[in-house]
Amino acid sequence: MLPMSESDSTSGPGASGAAIWSEAVAFAKHAEDIGLDSVWPSDHFLSEAPGSPVEGTLEGWTVLSALGAVTNRVELGQMVMCVSYRDPGLLAKMASTAQAVSGGRVTLGVGAGWYDREYTAFGYPMDHRVDRFEEALQVIVPLIRGEAVSFDGRYYQTNEAALLPPPSPSIPLLIAAKGPRMLRVTARYADAWNTAWFGAPNDELGQRVEAMEAALRAEERGSNSLRRTVGMIVRDPENTTGDVADRTFAGSVDELARAIDAHEHIGFDDVIVAVEPMTERSLDRLAEAMDRRDG
Repeated sequence: MLPMSESDSTSGPGASGAAIWSEAVAFAKHAEDIGLDSVWPSDHFLSEAPGSPVEGTLEGWTVLSALGAVTNRVELGQMVMCVSYRDPGLLAKMASTAQAVSGGRVTLGVGAGWYDREYTAFGYPMDHRVDRFEEALQVIVPLIRGEAVSFDGRYYQTNEAALLPPPSPSIPLLIAAKGPRMLRVTARYADAWNTAWFGAPNDELGQRVEAMEAALRAEERGSNSLRRTVGMIVRDPENTTGDVADRTFAGSVDELARAIDAHEHIGFDDVIVAVEPMTERSLDRLAEAMDRRDG
C-alpha cells in the first residue's frame, strides 16, 4: 500500500497542474503494474509539512476519482480527507461518486484536521475540530451505508438527505487517530484505523495499539472487528540526501521486508508506505521487499 501526494519532482510554485497530474498517473499505474495493493492520495491545498517551501498540489478527491478511471485493480483511499474542508453530506456524495467511477475500490479515509496554515489561508473554522468531526460522522456514516439522514446538530443539519444512487458496494470508513477521544470515535464509527507516521515499530506504536484496544473495549466492540493500518515512511538510502528523521525507515530491502513483517506481528493488517523520493525505483524497492517477506 502506498500513499502519494501530488507534489514530486515537478512540484513547486511554478509547476503546472498538467505536469503534476501526469506524474501522479504514472506513479499510480506503476504501483498497480508491480502488484502493490492500493494508492492513497493526500488531502492538502498547500505543502504538507509546516515550514517547508510551498509546493504544487491538486485537490485530493478530484485526483482520487480520476485515478479510479485510469487504474483497474488497486484500491483507492485518502490519507486522509480533512472533514473540516467539506460539508459532510457533500463529502459523502463525493465518496459515493468516486466509488462508482472506480468500480467499488474506494475507502473513505477521514481525520479531524491539523494543518493550521491551510485553515487560515482558505478561511476554514479552526475551533472545536474534534467536536465538528464527530458531528460530521453522524451524517457521513449512515449516508455511505445507504441510509437517509435527518440531523440537527450544532455545526451541521440535514433533512432526509440520501445518496442517490446509493454507493455500491458500501464504502469502508477509515479514521486516522491517536489521541484518547479520537480513538474512542474511531472505535465507535470506523471500519478501519490508521496511525502514522512511523519507521519500524517502536514503543510508542505499541502504546497506540494498546490504547486502541482499550477504546474498542470501552465501546464494547470486538478486537477483530477493526482493520488496523499503520503509516510508514520509507526512504531509499541511495537516492536521498540529508539526515534521516526519527520516524523514517532507511534500511536495505531485506531490512524493509523484516520491518513490514514486524508491523504485521504486532497486529497491523496493512502498512501504508510513503516512499522518499516518490519515484518508480522507490516503488520497485517496496515491491521487492514485499516479495522477500517471511509471510
